[in-house]
Amino acid sequence: MSVSPAISQGSAGQPAPRKRRRLSRKLAPWLFLAPGMFMFLIYVLIPIGRSVWISFYQWDGLSPAHWIGLENYAELLDDDAFYTSLKNNVIWLVLYMLAIPLGLFIALFLNQTVRGIRIYKSLFFFPFVISQVVVGLIFSWFYAPGFGLFYKITEWFGGQGVAVLADENLVTYGIIAAGLWPQIAYCMILYLTGLNSVAPDQIEAARLDGAKGIKMLWYVVLPQLRPATFIALVVTIIGALRSFDLVSIMTSGGPYGSSRVLSYYMYEQALSEYGYRMGYGAAIAVVLFAIMMIFISGFIWKMWRDERGL
Repeated sequence: MSVSPAISQGSAGQPAPRKRRRLSRKLAPWLFLAPGMFMFLIYVLIPIGRSVWISFYQWDGLSPAHWIGLENYAELLDDDAFYTSLKNNVIWLVLYMLAIPLGLFIALFLNQTVRGIRIYKSLFFFPFVISQVVVGLIFSWFYAPGFGLFYKITEWFGGQGVAVLADENLVTYGIIAAGLWPQIAYCMILYLTGLNSVAPDQIEAARLDGAKGIKMLWYVVLPQLRPATFIALVVTIIGALRSFDLVSIMTSGGPYGSSRVLSYYMYEQALSEYGYRMGYGAAIAVVLFAIMMIFISGFIWKMWRDERGL
């Protein structure tokens, strides 16, 4: 009586081809993620770690670095310019949140089927596609003393024009207004995309139940726009905290440093002719990164709990 050859099996008693297929299915996602993870490691994680490491040194970028421990962070505690920059960043963060509800209401308007809606969409979309440098220049001319439109309007109503960018008490709010223009357009685009995925059957069911207006928006539409709201929050927070380009273009931190934000103060200390203090600039960058991560981690945690129903 002949004995048939044994079927090749894996350690778990499964045929080898089936085991290889299961292993391939497990490895395939990691193989696709590997290039992105490698780039994230090289261009994000390593630079962050390097910045933290440099913050413990006194270094001008050229000569040998000297270890000074936490002295850069101790100096921040007595730096009035740092507190001014931090206060301005808080103002940016609070007022930048206006971009989210304004973007939502504009998106709700543009989601209507009315005559000429494509023209309206183009006008509201325009600020998003132009450079922040161009936005800064436009608003610099808008606020310019003597010939700026805003200056002329305030002069016509009050008898004396207001030079926003030359006033220590108004300059930060003037720059924030310039930043809100494209930020509202960006939030509008996010919400327009989200509105396209709102379930029509839920809208009809809510109408049959008598819901309309604010109730329809709050209980039916907004829950379905949660992913768009999350992205808008994260992007708006990041935009408010980094806010470098408009400050650089419109005021260069002036007048008298009153419009500085943390990102611009970091640049002044680390890379401009005022400092070349790489370690101190890195310490400012670490503080800014920590503030940013607190907000973003909180939103991610909240969204994760909501999705799991905790």
